[in-house]
This record gives sequence, structure tokens and C-alpha cells, in this order.
Amino acid sequence: MNPGFDMSILSGIPDQALGAEGLIFGVDEAGRGPLAGPVVASAVALCKPRPKGLDDSKKLTAKRRGELDLTIRLRCAWAVGVVDVEVIDRINIFGATMLAMTLAVRNLSTALGRNPDNVLIDGNMTPAGRTEGWRWDACAIVGGDALEPAISAASIVAKEWRDRMMLEAAAQYPQYGWEQNKGYGTRDHMAALRTHGPSPLHRRSFAPVSQMLLI
Repeated sequence: MNPGFDMSILSGIPDQALGAEGLIFGVDEAGRGPLAGPVVASAVALCKPRPKGLDDSKKLTAKRRGELDLTIRLRCAWAVGVVDVEVIDRINIFGATMLAMTLAVRNLSTALGRNPDNVLIDGNMTPAGRTEGWRWDACAIVGGDALEPAISAASIVAKEWRDRMMLEAAAQYPQYGWEQNKGYGTRDHMAALRTHGPSPLHRRSFAPVSQMLLI
């Protein structure tokens, strides 16, 4: 994982994403709470027919989530935005999350060659007025990852993308158990922090990590 943000543009078939209400993107993020690793957002425009069994990624088994992730990325239009630790520490996790969403929507808009007619975002806030570069109509939906299929799909892609990044990071820093905890502050992760100190991929702006730097 490199400092800064990933601007990868990846998408499925644009014509399948258009509906009677125009082009709708669902957006969600993964990784606001961990002590290490990036925050990842995904934007998805669902294909027709949409994948069956979409739901909040947290409610799905790992096997089913992985299957849906592959289906979404093969059949639908999608993109990701990744904001890494250096940026998280500089602008805080809220700002980094809004930036990741902005990057994801921009990347998908670029890939499709057009802007969405509306963006549905999980939560109670959108990046509008909070992140430079956000220019799309958007609606925040509390619990949207379980209510709106496009947001559900985005939650799955974001979660799986971030998990793969943390598995890669775990091979570089095996002492922290990221292949299991994905950077969250589990008991084993905290014990490893006390023993080994923070790695370059730990968020130094987060209290449990910054406190270790003072020991």
C-alpha cells in the first residue's frame, strides 16, 4: 500500500447500469474504525438483472460476500477510491472517508464517460460541501447498506477490496495478525502493538497508536 490514494478505475458494462431514473450510483466505505490500513470506498451502478442476495456486507458470511463481490465486479459498473494512512493522519478519518467516496464516484464517472444522476450514500452525511471536488447530487440514507441494493453492492466491494489490501499488508508485517483482524483494535492486535510498536501502516492520529508512541 502506497501513501496517498489509489485512483484505480475499474468498471463493468455501462449500458446495463442505466434505468428509468437515470444513472444511480450506490456508495459505501470500509475501514473507518481500524488502527491500521486505508479507508476504502466503492461506487457501484447495478447491472440488470441485479445480483441476487445483496445485503449489508456485515450481514453476509465471508464466503457469500466473496461470491457476490466477484459477481458485482464481473457484471456491474464499479470503481474504488482508497485513501491511505498518510492522508488519514493528515486530514482525519472523517475527511479521509469523504475523500475516498469522492474518488470512487469520480473514478466510476470517468470510467463510464458520464456523471450519475444521483448518488445514494450509506450514513447520514454526504461529501457535498465537505470535500473539494464533490459535484454530484447525493442522498444520505441511514442504514442504506441494508436498504438500497446499490449501496449494499458498494459495501461488499469496499469490504472485500480493503480485506485484500490488509492480507497483502499482513505478509509484510506478520506480527500484527492483520490477516485475521484486518487492522481493527482486537486484543491480539493491541498486544502486538505493545510488543513491537506501530508499523508504518498504523494510524498515528488514532489514540491507541499515538499512546504507544509515548511509551
